[in-house]
Amino acid sequence: MSAAHLPLFWVVIPAAGIGSRMRADRPKQYLQLAGKTILEHTLDCFLGHPQLKGLVVCVAGDDAYWPDLACSTDPRVHRADGGSERADSVLGGLRELTRLGASDGDWVLVHDAARPNLAVTDLNHLLETLADDPVGGLLAVPARDTLKRADADGRVQETVDRSVIWQAFTPQMFRLGSLREALADALGSGVAVTDEASALEWAGHHPRLVEGRADNLKITRPEDLQWLEQRWKS
Repeated sequence: MSAAHLPLFWVVIPAAGIGSRMRADRPKQYLQLAGKTILEHTLDCFLGHPQLKGLVVCVAGDDAYWPDLACSTDPRVHRADGGSERADSVLGGLRELTRLGASDGDWVLVHDAARPNLAVTDLNHLLETLADDPVGGLLAVPARDTLKRADADGRVQETVDRSVIWQAFTPQMFRLGSLREALADALGSGVAVTDEASALEWAGHHPRLVEGRADNLKITRPEDLQWLEQRWKS
């Protein structure tokens, strides 16, 4: 399927976190990588896609870095206030999309602000695979290493069957209405929502796993940024 025949989509980027594990002088999404901020690289994959309808970046109310980015003035890019947790930010972003004219049946992709190495082939694979899916799904990678379940003392309790374990990545792709409802209900019930798929799972749905590339790295620690810098140079 050519890019022009993939479904139209909106994007929400939760970017209100500070990334304390990076031990930097600014939120990690604003650190430099190959001449741009991490966040700018993250947005590039979507802004270069012909099926993009619009994009909302959810940033902290006192974010002093966002206005300085060139992409902040792109007419397809809109700002929304982020929340204290990821789920709060995403829910705010979905409500902003509704204000912009998105309908409940529209596809929305939620992507981590600090995941700048998304391949366009993975993005297109996700869009094509889920175009007619009744629930939606997410990019993910099957577990490669032996996995251990620990007890409270940090000792191995059991070895987990890795053949049924996947590592969840983003983008995660769902219909705007169902995702907004699932997030609002989960937050209202005090459920810990670590990603969008977990909200849909809590609501009784079964998101589809779409295998992507393992190098769709989320920058969390300084060594992640160093690894990606070296990879892009090679």
